[in-house]
Amino acid sequence: KALLPRLSSLEGKTIGLLDINKPRGDVFLDRLEVLFGERGVKVKRYNKPTMTRVAPVAVKQQLALECDAVIEALAD
Repeated sequence: KALLPRLSSLEGKTIGLLDINKPRGDVFLDRLEVLFGERGVKVKRYNKPTMTRVAPVAVKQQLALECDAVIEALAD
């Protein structure tokens, strides 16, 4: 699949933060949420039930409908 083009601006956009439930991923996403908030960017948080499986279809559909971009946290 071809990559989607980058957003030209974050103004008026909603960024989804997806926690895949790896240790400390939430710490990374908490910091991103603060940084985006300081810039007036709307953030929505999402979680996978477990890191060992792909995100449920319902979560992927929510991300696609509600967000302009998504950041997935990988940490340890």
